[in-house]
Amino acid sequence: MDAVPRMTPALDDLNREFWTGGKSGELRLTRCSACNRWVFPLSDDCPECGGSTEYQTASGRGTVFTHTTNAYPYNPAVPLPYNISVVELDDQDGLRFVTNVVDCPPEDVRVGMAVHVVFEPHGEVFVPLFTPDKQT
Repeated sequence: MDAVPRMTPALDDLNREFWTGGKSGELRLTRCSACNRWVFPLSDDCPECGGSTEYQTASGRGTVFTHTTNAYPYNPAVPLPYNISVVELDDQDGLRFVTNVVDCPPEDVRVGMAVHVVFEPHGEVFVPLFTPDKQT
């Protein structure tokens, strides 16, 4: 997988484990230590019960919840077309984030497609992307 130009975030105490966990192949997310709810977007506090969160490793497996294909050159350095997907992780109903499905033509991305996380390195930041699970 070739890295595409991306804007990467400034690392801070809250997001560092999320953005650097890919170095060891781990999708690191915050999880409530009181009710065990995964919390994303990342937060120090659980929106459900108010408990404090800590980082844990999620499975990295999920399904495409929805997607679109972009054919407009917002950034001329990014090859077109590309997909923008919302992936729901298997770890919890409603645990979703916006990403790209890679190693797959955009026209082949489907709602319900089983995917797993891969990481694209950009210096110390490892961007979580998803690739289709291979049919067996």
